[in-house]
Amino acid sequence: MSAERDERQLLLAASTGSREAFAILYSRYLAGLSRYIFLFTGSAELAEEVVQDVFVSIWEHHSKLQEVTFFRAYLYQVARNLVIDTLRQQKRHAVLIGRLKSEALQTQGSADSALIYGQYNEIAQAAIDLLPEKRKRIFLLRTQEELSLDEISQQLAISKPVVKKQLYAATAFVRKYLLIHGGLSSGITMLLLLLDSLQ
Repeated sequence: MSAERDERQLLLAASTGSREAFAILYSRYLAGLSRYIFLFTGSAELAEEVVQDVFVSIWEHHSKLQEVTFFRAYLYQVARNLVIDTLRQQKRHAVLIGRLKSEALQTQGSADSALIYGQYNEIAQAAIDLLPEKRKRIFLLRTQEELSLDEISQQLAISKPVVKKQLYAATAFVRKYLLIHGGLSSGITMLLLLLDSLQ
């Protein structure tokens, strides 16, 4: 059987939900994809995270694999899109942190500013306290202890996709709560953008 025909059969099987077929495709392309992504990120940890995101994304839409002719080209296209999104988020995150630090310096010593930021934090904390316990734990590990998704996954003994799903749900809830209860002041807007960059 030719490699091309073998891959086609794997794609068809994976498209119907075969984890075994998908695992073969995963192991076949993992090393090459990791090297490719590392060229763009320059970080082994970030590259590993993006690689996992690529395969999770493809698996979540595995029914589309029946339409794929060349899996390598499809895989690398998904990877390029996710690398671009990841690097944009990192850049945005760095800019937001810079803005928050700058604003904190500019308003240092102002009783009014301290009061306003205290209110923002209270609103955010109220939202966090309403989260289900497991979701709240994941959110706090990510936002307060600044653990990576892999570290959270290991610490809580749950899969990384579950961590991502719970973090996404927690962030969406907190974001909505801030919008409803915090108005649209510049401080709340910055908190919302910072929440978006954590996902």
